[in-house]
Amino acid sequence: MDVIPQQPSAQFLTLEESAKVDAALLSSPEKFLTRLTISSLKLLKHIAQEYGVAIEDLTAQQLIAWFEEDGKIRREQGIEASYLKW
Repeated sequence: MDVIPQQPSAQFLTLEESAKVDAALLSSPEKFLTRLTISSLKLLKHIAQEYGVAIEDLTAQQLIAWFEEDGKIRREQGIEASYLKW
């Protein structure tokens, strides 16, 4: 799996996206789920790109392996080397 450099707003909502969610006629739980879904879509796009497949062709095993690898990178090289910064 090749590591693709992370864009500053690649994994979370941009200010514009967040403002659009805030302006939507949704309840607080719906807004949370909308933000989570948009962020998840961005992450799935990144993972699919790393594997060289379409998002719809990703498997559960590939997603698990990706998270395991990102966690390993974070533990061994530090948070700045991993894709997810948490």
